[in-house]
Amino acid sequence: MKKLLSASLVLLATLFAGTAVAAENSSYPLGQRSIFSDRATAERLHPVGSVCVEGEECGAQVAAAEEGSGEPRSGEQVYNSGCAACHASGAAGAPKLGDAAAWAPRIDKGMETLVKHAYEGFNAMPAKGMCADCSEEEIHAAVEYIVGQSK
Repeated sequence: MKKLLSASLVLLATLFAGTAVAAENSSYPLGQRSIFSDRATAERLHPVGSVCVEGEECGAQVAAAEEGSGEPRSGEQVYNSGCAACHASGAAGAPKLGDAAAWAPRIDKGMETLVKHAYEGFNAMPAKGMCADCSEEEIHAAVEYIVGQSK
């Protein structure tokens, strides 16, 4: 008897929960959707990237995209693509772009030291600011850009 009662309660709870979700989904105005809808679920589960293995067809497209114009990126481009992650917000104690007081003692060490620290890493800053594909020339340009904006 207890098993039958337990099974009945589980069945009722399941039916009630399903009805509540259906009622919640139907209460949204046109153009909005519930977090329970199939479309919303699919959007949350959609992959954010893909992997391309060298030798596959997609590898040629990636290589072409990486080659670009063959010219090194400008200091501003490098800053915006990597450096800004920390230097715009001050994350991990990074001096913010444009904060002359924070940059002054660093600038006083000289451009050579700043570029060396940016390229090799220093304290909490990882090597090349985690820009694995940045050349030394591009890192130098990024440092010049940051210094120019922070005097």
